[in-house]
Amino acid sequence: MRIPFIAGNWKMFKTGREIVTFAEEFKALYQDTDVKTAICAPYVYLGLLKNLFSGTDIKVGAQNAFYEEEGAFTGEVSVKMLEDLGVDYCIIGHSERRQYFGETDESINKKLKRLFRGTVTPILCVGENLRQREKEEQYLVVRDQLMGALSGISPEDAASLIIAYEPVWAIGTGKTATPEQAEDMCEFIRNAVEALYGEAVADQVVIQYGGSVKPANASEIMNMSNIDGALVGGASLNAKDFMDIIDF
Repeated sequence: MRIPFIAGNWKMFKTGREIVTFAEEFKALYQDTDVKTAICAPYVYLGLLKNLFSGTDIKVGAQNAFYEEEGAFTGEVSVKMLEDLGVDYCIIGHSERRQYFGETDESINKKLKRLFRGTVTPILCVGENLRQREKEEQYLVVRDQLMGALSGISPEDAASLIIAYEPVWAIGTGKTATPEQAEDMCEFIRNAVEALYGEAVADQVVIQYGGSVKPANASEIMNMSNIDGALVGGASLNAKDFMDIIDF
């Protein structure tokens, strides 16, 4: 049985002092739940968050990682560095990484393979932009992203994967895919995983929706049969809003 998973993606927001304030407010609101919860924060604050959330069920994630073990790669952070901090999750292939930093399906595939050799669970992002949806290319785009990212990934590893469907046209725009649109694509993703690995693996893969998720729409989105969670952007920056989404 898949356990719902709500992850916050803080992107490039918050200072250390703001994070301490958030953690105090969030821990005061947080209570035992059947929903898995994580905050994916900038590299420099991962250790701070691990300390602040120590003794709770709240997990910590990174927003990216490099696939090499070590070397002359200025500005990059390795998976073993994340492991050294006790990081639980790592977002891979977010649309902003693809758009602004030139990430490709090939580089994302290398990162996935490295993560699967360790202890950090990857959250693989896929999704189409507005032009692609208007041209009705969304299924082709998402299928190609999945095929490229999962090339050479074993069924055993794929079963532990988290996939976040993020329609790029609904990120930070105030637009949200309807629950039916989100469910349609998440079902397509599950079927694509089944075609690659079989029904047993597809039934285990957790599929999140990400794209302007808010307290007002979380319940309707989360109650779709193929949506197992959410990758939350702006609303995760506010402790009460994020807790309201977790309490969908």
